[in-house]
Amino acid sequence: MKIDCIALTHLRMPLVKPFETSFGRIVQRDCILVEISGEGLLGYGECVADRDPGYSYETSNTAWHILKDFIAPAILGKDLESPHEYQNRVIAVRGHPMAKAGVEMALWDLLGKRQGQSLRELLSGVREKVGVGVSIGIQASPEKLVEVVGDYLSQGYGRIKIKIKPGRDVVETRALRIAFPDVQLQVDANSAYTLENAMQLKPLDELHLLLIEQPLAEDDLWDHSRLQARLSTSICLDESILSERHARQALEMKACRVINIKAGRVGGLSQAVAIHDLCYRSGIPVWCGGML
Repeated sequence: MKIDCIALTHLRMPLVKPFETSFGRIVQRDCILVEISGEGLLGYGECVADRDPGYSYETSNTAWHILKDFIAPAILGKDLESPHEYQNRVIAVRGHPMAKAGVEMALWDLLGKRQGQSLRELLSGVREKVGVGVSIGIQASPEKLVEVVGDYLSQGYGRIKIKIKPGRDVVETRALRIAFPDVQLQVDANSAYTLENAMQLKPLDELHLLLIEQPLAEDDLWDHSRLQARLSTSICLDESILSERHARQALEMKACRVINIKAGRVGGLSQAVAIHDLCYRSGIPVWCGGML
């Protein structure tokens, strides 16, 4: 399939509600829409890099630069038969998985339209539906958090993830567990803790959580392995896992017992599937975050 044209659109959308994490409060969301044409078809993808470098070093501005000046020239006018071939074309671009993923998603869309198949069919998926959860930002008080969670549960969400940070962690989580003793509950720190202060999360072991997500720095597998040995609750890694290699190293080091797979974070769906397959072979559970 020859790639005829690549168009980029920078979008900035106001959020329905502000969203607060350990690295700040946002009221709008940036992304880059990627549109690729080939053989008379249009494929759409989304680069999930945000305006600010809080979650990742990639931003909408850096992604625009990488997409325009490096990734697009590597594939424009070229024949690509698969997203996997695309990955080989951009292997010289070090890092920037979010920029790479935006283009790969558009290529999957093109491939599906050309073959008349859904993405589930292209990936040999076996389920018609999957359960969904919701991520909830830091609220003004534990009482407000309980109210917000109750509203989401009434809408049918089956799993709840709340954002935490030092001083806004155990009390809030315990309030939710008391209010909703049977809900599937997990917490996400977005690297807000250090090994020195992370043991303040130890009381969470009593609350039967699914996992504690990314408590320590995104580039610190070793300290995550030390912390996991001290907690009975499973640590889940998110920002730390940018590739199948990172996932393998994390599992070998026992740095986590769960991995969050985000196609937009790891460089594309092909890379997400590779991480999934590695974890499946290792007996390690995964779950998927969207960022879309």
